Amino acid sequence: MDVSMKMPHSSLITFALLLIQLSSVTGGKVLVFPLDGSHWINMKVLIEELHAKGHVVTVVRASDSWYISEKSPLYTSVTVPSPGGFDENLFEDLLSRQLEILFKGRHSSVWSQIWTRIQMERLAVDQFFQLHKGMSEMIVQMFEDEKLMQSFHEAKYDVVLADPGIGGGTILARWLQVPLVYNVRWTIQGEAHFVLAPSPLSYIPFTATELTDKMTFPQRVKNVLSYIFGMYTMSCITEPHYKPLVEKYLGPSVDYSTFFRDADIWLMRNDFVFEFPRPTMPNIVYMGGFQCKPPKPLSADLEEFVQSSGDHGVIMMTLGTLIGKLPQDVVEEIAAAFAQLPQKVIWRYMGQRPANLGNNTLIVNWLPQNNLLGHPKTRVFVTHGGTNSVQEAIYHGVPVVGLPLFFDRPDNLSRIKAKGGAVIVDIAELDRHIFADALMTAIHNSSYRENMQKLSRLHRDQPMKPLDQAMFWIEYVIRHKGARHLQAQSNKMSWFVYNSVDVIAALLALVVLVTFTCILIVRLLWRICFVGKKVKHE
Repeated sequence: MDVSMKMPHSSLITFALLLIQLSSVTGGKVLVFPLDGSHWINMKVLIEELHAKGHVVTVVRASDSWYISEKSPLYTSVTVPSPGGFDENLFEDLLSRQLEILFKGRHSSVWSQIWTRIQMERLAVDQFFQLHKGMSEMIVQMFEDEKLMQSFHEAKYDVVLADPGIGGGTILARWLQVPLVYNVRWTIQGEAHFVLAPSPLSYIPFTATELTDKMTFPQRVKNVLSYIFGMYTMSCITEPHYKPLVEKYLGPSVDYSTFFRDADIWLMRNDFVFEFPRPTMPNIVYMGGFQCKPPKPLSADLEEFVQSSGDHGVIMMTLGTLIGKLPQDVVEEIAAAFAQLPQKVIWRYMGQRPANLGNNTLIVNWLPQNNLLGHPKTRVFVTHGGTNSVQEAIYHGVPVVGLPLFFDRPDNLSRIKAKGGAVIVDIAELDRHIFADALMTAIHNSSYRENMQKLSRLHRDQPMKPLDQAMFWIEYVIRHKGARHLQAQSNKMSWFVYNSVDVIAALLALVVLVTFTCILIVRLLWRICFVGKKVKHE
């Protein structure tokens, strides 16, 4: 029997339209240039979604990549034989050296504490200098491989999805003449808003200052000085590595100072639930919490442990994917603080087992962070303040006890503290009593949970899920072969022109010229009218 005899006419039309729509949908070709480490975890979320939507994804990776696998069902990889990845012990070594400096400087004079801060900053600068040096070597290796570059050219990619924390993706996109989408807020020239958008320092706190948008005069002085020093430091870290490459492979006519702003779309992993209100730009898309999902059931043994907590609930602690260990004396104090509490504790820790570990504490090598945060018995989240961790805490409305260690972590936690959702503990001052007090404050003071749940409601109340928004704009760039109409002309201006220094100088010169001319005319008239008459009278 004919199928059409069984199917209503309206259904046939709907079915035909669906077939036409499906046949017209073609996946784009996406070239991804990621940054290794925790940034890759977020990039992989986008790759998974792109793959699910039928796009063909190619990932450029260094041969020494730590997180980025060479083989994956989600993408095809292009491996460059060069040291552009992360050493697995990179951040652990950096943290241990920073903590060593920090603990030596505690309980000392103000000047000693300032010197301690300088030493820690210098250590981080040296580490990042080496990171970008390795990345620049990878770019050279890639561009000097004619067969590889020819294969990139012949692939005819629709878009380059890059992490602006390194320079390779931007240079490759310009060389290929392909639209560029950035994923992450940190660039090689600093936090993206300070590079791209108007950023009045009177109410926009600079990176790592831990200030809010309500600053006193001394805080504004600190903010301005931090901006000047921070932007200069970033240029010293990155410019020696990338500027010669931009000139060599793209030509001397390319303005390095504006080059790394040249993305069609910027996907920002934050939003104004987390961030303080500030000016923004048309091509910035906010997708804070795009990796967050409703919780899944825990494994049977973990669920049993959680349920054994009764009404007291559970404390979860993890310092993220990069930090698996801490100094042993700090670990012993943390374990002793946990042992004092009636709550059960699930602690991700990779180091030596503490000697005074309480019976209420379960140490694991890995934990399902999102699922535990979404569990109704989770009372507080102990975190180092990574962007993912903070956003997942907001999504699930769980109060935070923060142990900020380095990079953007202190800033992230200070924002949650300013919104009433976090207690912050200085790890240099941490002992069992201070840590236990912080935990009990976050658990028993209901305002912390109420404030986090309010942030959760605000975050979830939006017309489109953050991940769907990110996908829409990547596909928008593919459909329209870019989004140049959303770029402000300021992207292509030097600071001299952007701040109208030339206009101000010209106007001042005109004022001086007019003033000088007026003075000359007045003096001339004076001489004619008064001096001349006096001579004639005599």
